[in-house]
Amino acid sequence: MMKRASFRAAVIGAVLTVVAAGCGGSPAKPVETAAGASPSAAGGDPASPAASPSASSQATAPAEGTPAGACPIFPSDNVWHSVVAGLPVHGQSGAYVSSIGAAKTVHADFGAGLWEGGPIGIPVTTVPAGQAGASVRFEYASESDKVPYPIPSGAAIEGGPQSDGDRHVILFDPAACRSYELYAAYPNGDGSWRAGSGAVFDLRGNALRPAGWTSADAAGLSILAGLVRYDEVAAGRIDHAIRVTAPRTRSAYVWPARHAASSATDAALPPMGLRLRLKSSVDISRLPAQARVIAEAMQRYGVILADNGSAWYISGAPDDRWNNDALHALGALKGSDFEAVDTSGLMVSPDSASARRP
Repeated sequence: MMKRASFRAAVIGAVLTVVAAGCGGSPAKPVETAAGASPSAAGGDPASPAASPSASSQATAPAEGTPAGACPIFPSDNVWHSVVAGLPVHGQSGAYVSSIGAAKTVHADFGAGLWEGGPIGIPVTTVPAGQAGASVRFEYASESDKVPYPIPSGAAIEGGPQSDGDRHVILFDPAACRSYELYAAYPNGDGSWRAGSGAVFDLRGNALRPAGWTSADAAGLSILAGLVRYDEVAAGRIDHAIRVTAPRTRSAYVWPARHAASSATDAALPPMGLRLRLKSSVDISRLPAQARVIAEAMQRYGVILADNGSAWYISGAPDDRWNNDALHALGALKGSDFEAVDTSGLMVSPDSASARRP
């Protein structure tokens, strides 16, 4: 049975413009007909003075320029880090962009401050050294990693503790160099948790989940890997693809995705794992600094379709240093400014995220 897609509201801009947010129905267990298929610079702006202070204390995962010996967010040859600016346009690009929404605009589904008591975006909690593992009971146990999850007290939940949305919990464990990721996570009050699904990623390796398995995300991919994080934007460069959502997807997935979240068979609908990029012809020079760094990444590394949700909603981690007005400026970019790319030439193995240089 497929989970419903949830939509929460987000506050963007100093004027607190309210828009419908689009973190979709995450790992959404599909009808079991889903099948894998091969796919045919400036620093950050200052934080907005109108943003509400955030109560969250989550730490940020490593940014670009991780020191040698530190924990990376996947190796440099991982497909998340592949440059796609020069790859060929996918033969179905026009149909895919139209189905997502050619006239729809890009929306940063993250920012500074709080909305309805929760952070705006998908927060990342850094696991302290020696953190004990908690027992987690899963709704989709057959596709979840059933191990203890090192969930510290006060771990940040997407949307806040009272949220009825996707409630992702992303745990970055620098000592183990792993990401523990949960969907629809709820504490039981006795130290244990319950969740829709969960996945553990070795951040030093390129292993993919078993074919057909979900994760905390509909596409079976790591959420952490695709988040926009403030520290990397402030440093002036994002070195990875960005997680994006679409209203409707097909009952198929393409590498590196491992899971579909739809029963639809319309060939014009995009599959999970589809890589798209912002066209090089799009002038991004007049965007505010924070927005421009993100747009540059979308031209160089692209976006990866990872969930059902609102059209062209890109995911990031909340941070009180975001300038919500600057992020809102990404709305100047439309779906028609994007094109799907053929990433088949990057694949070394269908069961590995290791990628050839384009």
